[in-house]
Amino acid sequence: MRLRSWVSLVGIMVVLLAACAVSVAAQEAADPGVLRIATTTSLYDTGLLDELELMYENISDVDVQITAQGTGQSLDTARRGDVDLVLVHSPSLEQQFIDEGYGINQRCFAYNNFIIVGPESDPAGIANMTPVEAFQAIYTAGTNETPGVAFVSRGDESGTHTREKEIWTAAGYNYTTDIQDSGNWYLETGSGMGETLTIANQREAYTLSDIGTYLAFQDQLNLVQLVTEGDQLMNRYSAIAVNPEMAQGVNIDEANRFIDWITTNETKEFIGNFGVEEFGQPLFTPLYPPECTEPPFNCTTCSGAANTTAGEANTTA
Repeated sequence: MRLRSWVSLVGIMVVLLAACAVSVAAQEAADPGVLRIATTTSLYDTGLLDELELMYENISDVDVQITAQGTGQSLDTARRGDVDLVLVHSPSLEQQFIDEGYGINQRCFAYNNFIIVGPESDPAGIANMTPVEAFQAIYTAGTNETPGVAFVSRGDESGTHTREKEIWTAAGYNYTTDIQDSGNWYLETGSGMGETLTIANQREAYTLSDIGTYLAFQDQLNLVQLVTEGDQLMNRYSAIAVNPEMAQGVNIDEANRFIDWITTNETKEFIGNFGVEEFGQPLFTPLYPPECTEPPFNCTTCSGAANTTAGEANTTA
């Protein structure tokens, strides 16, 4: 019995030491001179990320490497440990990522709105409807094969695609059984926001877009804004660090420093002015406390250093 107890104790110690070694190795594998960010295409396509990348590299002497994907793809990339932080805009997918233990130190930093755009002729007659009413009208016209009615979806599990599916659900439809494969009126591109807008423009179709990307591409489009108001169209962005205890090689120190920086008043002021000179209006509105913690944003925080460590993963956000 004593021998068995001793063997069991040794086994437990080996497992614990191995776990510690993995954690230490993960920290040691991180390149302190590189910060890897996965971001939604709506932030990238507007040009904002290019500016933020240059600003941060100038003050940090760090090589910022940005991968532009949909929110779903960005979070999957983070789960694999291929990035240090994500900049995303899908509250439901973000919360799942955090609940799984992959995300820590979440902070919201800006918002804008989704809009429903389409041809000026508006064959489904959705102008000035609520988002739910508009989707119902598009579905009815599309399934009845009304001439000129089509809807182009990103179809890529991005934040925009997730919001689209939520609006279909609120409109009373099952996305899988009622919308997908329901006819030639509905097309999924599997692409980013800029390309999806381009395809919708070519087909003279409706689509859901964030206002920032639409304005950035407006000169190339014949699509017009048809639905611009409604609770379902609020679109907030957050930064989330990847938990180094869940993935090897995560540069958690630099990720946290970047999150601290993007939520400073100076950086938010820049974000709030971005686009004004070129488009006559800002593409994003910065979030300040306590606004970010209240409906409709419901973020844990949007400023200040959270002092989050990997061990706090289950209590953050």
